[in-house]
Amino acid sequence: MSMEGTESLLSTPAMTETFSIKHQLRAMARFEWALSCALEKQGIAEKRTAASLEPLLDAAFVDVPKLLVDATQAGNIAIPFVQQLTAAVTSRNAAASHTVHLGATSQDVLDTALVLQIRDALAQIGAAVDALDRALRSQVRTHAETILTGRTWLQPGPPVTLGLKLAGTLAALRRHRTRLGAAAERVLVLQFGGAVGTLAALGPHGASVSAELARVLQLREPELPWHSQRDNLVEMGQVLALLVGSLGKFAKDIALLMQAEVGEVSEPMKEGRGGSSTMPHKHNPVGSAAVLAAAARVPGLVATLLGAMPQEHERGLGLWQAEWETLPEIFRLTAAALSRSIEIAEGLEVFPERMRTNLDAMLGLPLSEAVSAALAPKIGRTAAHTIVRKAGSEAVRTNQPLERILRTTPEIVAHLGENEIRRLMDPAEYLGSARRFIERVLEGPNASS
Repeated sequence: MSMEGTESLLSTPAMTETFSIKHQLRAMARFEWALSCALEKQGIAEKRTAASLEPLLDAAFVDVPKLLVDATQAGNIAIPFVQQLTAAVTSRNAAASHTVHLGATSQDVLDTALVLQIRDALAQIGAAVDALDRALRSQVRTHAETILTGRTWLQPGPPVTLGLKLAGTLAALRRHRTRLGAAAERVLVLQFGGAVGTLAALGPHGASVSAELARVLQLREPELPWHSQRDNLVEMGQVLALLVGSLGKFAKDIALLMQAEVGEVSEPMKEGRGGSSTMPHKHNPVGSAAVLAAAARVPGLVATLLGAMPQEHERGLGLWQAEWETLPEIFRLTAAALSRSIEIAEGLEVFPERMRTNLDAMLGLPLSEAVSAALAPKIGRTAAHTIVRKAGSEAVRTNQPLERILRTTPEIVAHLGENEIRRLMDPAEYLGSARRFIERVLEGPNASS
């Protein structure tokens, strides 16, 4: 399938636009304009130089087909971009063209443009995280007491609540929000170092120009240029990967609960959603599939970023270039995973009756731990475990409810009365601290308003 064919599934329109060539060129133009502002303020560029560049901020002057052809010879798009920009400025103000790109190198404009794109991308990610937080919070509250079978190793365990299950995703989402904020502080920084990171071409004015350039672009100025030190960009990729991984866990759980044999929840049921080309009855978990596809791809992309970190000396050869499409692709996949997760969380359909039917169909065996725990203080943990396990095997062999077997087992009735056994076999009585855990998440310090 072509990139165009998968774009709507593995990105969002806004994120695709943010990392489009058009948006990149505009970010590059913004860098060059801001640099002219800084040079002009220091008296290095002629007055009105910045004014000559300002009308070019939309990058409409760029002949994109020619730019891409020339880039194959130049090694990157910054070199032909600066050539076209200089020509466009010359036609407006020849004197202003003399200081276009002065002091900068190709990597300065490309890295800073990427940072500007990341800033826009993070605003979208932040808004999506907040929307998912709201949707999950609503579902957690609604289903705090909705009981379903807990599952370990894909086998039935004691009961949990759907609210607790979803609260796990909500808590992880909030941790990722904190990580994103910390990573953003480090990645939203200027790149400006010139040929080898010394700004030597600007003589004594390098530091002043750098500070003003950062101010105009509203970016933090780093301690020094980071041409071949890529840890901040890699960290951002890793944080996004953690986020997508948690969304993948959420999607996998929903898809498993949505299996026809389980049927406890469903993605939103809308006309045309999740259909099959051959089987009219199908309602496929298409949202979960998109999230899981992103979760499968992002780790490999992060591995590329990690593998590209040992860059040579002051400017990397090949490894820098390996990053160019990698981090944008991680952002696109993250945006898609968030978008689909929001759809799932907002429209999640829940079937409590089916949850109870499935739980009852297991003859009460998932509550064997409750009986063993109640019996252990009286006869010891090992003995209690052995007796209850034997009772469970008898329930399965005779296809009888465990409660009935317990009431006829002398070693059990000698210590547990009928009412106690009945209480122990009630799923609502064996939820432990689930409600308190849910309240901690809903009321915690990372809860959004």
